[in-house]
Amino acid sequence: MLICLTASHKNAEFDMLERLSANAETAATRIVDGHDALQGAVVVATCNRFEAYLDLDLDAHSGDSPVPAVHEAIRAVGTVAGLEPDELRTTFGFVHGNAVAGHLFAVASGLESVVIGEGEIAGQVRRSLERARAEGTTTPDLERLFQRASQTSRRVKNETGIGGEGRSLVRLALDLAESRITDWAGTRVLLVGTGRFAGASLAALRDRGASDVRVYSPSGRASRFAANHSIEAVAKADYAAAAASADVIVTCTTVEHHVVDRALIEAGRAELGASGASAAVSAPAAITTVPEPSSTPAARQLVIDLGLPRNVSPDVTLVSGVELLDLETIRIHAPLEELGATDAAREIVGQAARVFGETREELDVAPAVVALRRHVFDILDAEIARAQARGDDDGRTEAALRHMAGVLLHTPMVRSREHARAGEQRAWVDGVAAVFGVTPDAPAASSADAAGERATGGAASA
Repeated sequence: MLICLTASHKNAEFDMLERLSANAETAATRIVDGHDALQGAVVVATCNRFEAYLDLDLDAHSGDSPVPAVHEAIRAVGTVAGLEPDELRTTFGFVHGNAVAGHLFAVASGLESVVIGEGEIAGQVRRSLERARAEGTTTPDLERLFQRASQTSRRVKNETGIGGEGRSLVRLALDLAESRITDWAGTRVLLVGTGRFAGASLAALRDRGASDVRVYSPSGRASRFAANHSIEAVAKADYAAAAASADVIVTCTTVEHHVVDRALIEAGRAELGASGASAAVSAPAAITTVPEPSSTPAARQLVIDLGLPRNVSPDVTLVSGVELLDLETIRIHAPLEELGATDAAREIVGQAARVFGETREELDVAPAVVALRRHVFDILDAEIARAQARGDDDGRTEAALRHMAGVLLHTPMVRSREHARAGEQRAWVDGVAAVFGVTPDAPAASSADAAGERATGGAASA
């Protein structure tokens, strides 16, 4: 049984999402260790979402109720995130059965994001599965679910306009910054971070005409990133001054501490002020020294925080001229979805979810189908052997028997698919057991001799 526990910008406070996301890497392992029925778990954690996709084996370990296993999964998540289980239980949304596929496909396609159609989520979903594989917490059902989610998101992107240019969080943040920026070409930008979001941020900045972009990395990777993207790297010793002189600071790191705060900006401004005064004193009286733009504190600064956990301390807004644009603000200003493209995308998602559900339901009856076919063909082989022993030299009797077996199996096979799609797999499996005495665990035809004995009445007519 597939179940999804979901907390997102729609039902959870940002502080909770931040704590869940910060500890997501160890959550799946804790979940599967928490209860015997929990066979697998894949965790998807993004800026505005934390979801645990669970695969439960209820028949073997929990009877008919998933509640004990789900409670243990929630307790495990609470343990790694430092949150109370009761708080999580009242927050988490609960999706189960075939609805899980529809939910994940919509998430992977960007239909549940802050910005409808944002492109980063598909990669995040894919990497979540890769992490689960590495940790050994995935299962065949979860593999199929996430692989189909990736296929569906690609189809949505290719067949609708919902994932078009300018719909990512990065681009929305820069759209919101437009009212503060008069000319991107003359804007000094400091990029803090060198990961995937940093690359997307740099591309979006360049699309708007920004050319004065420098990069700083808390982990020391700035030089390599700068060389790959033809920009200037900022050394650790120069970071405060660079931060104070930038008109726009964009942060997008995965570190779990603030990389920009009030103390940093004020220290940088003091440093720049001291260096400017020193230059003015040393210059001849007849010469007016004009500092380089990068050495002058910015009068007005916009700090864009795209990190989760937060990269920027809220206290930066206490510094004169500094304004903070964070994920919470971006969420509030997210534009309304484009209805036409969204409707088309949801139709694709719904269709893919139905197909996934039908396929999975057919897999549920597959062992009984195999047992029934084995039962029939064991009988068939026994009757063919009997016919050959009686002199079926031209093979006509064998051909007739094989044709009859195919005809007899046709209707049960059609009914198996019909019952599966109607959610009535158990009725079909029970019917096969009642009529033929066949079950997946103990097929009635255990040998050709036994099959021949059961089919004695048919041998005479053959």
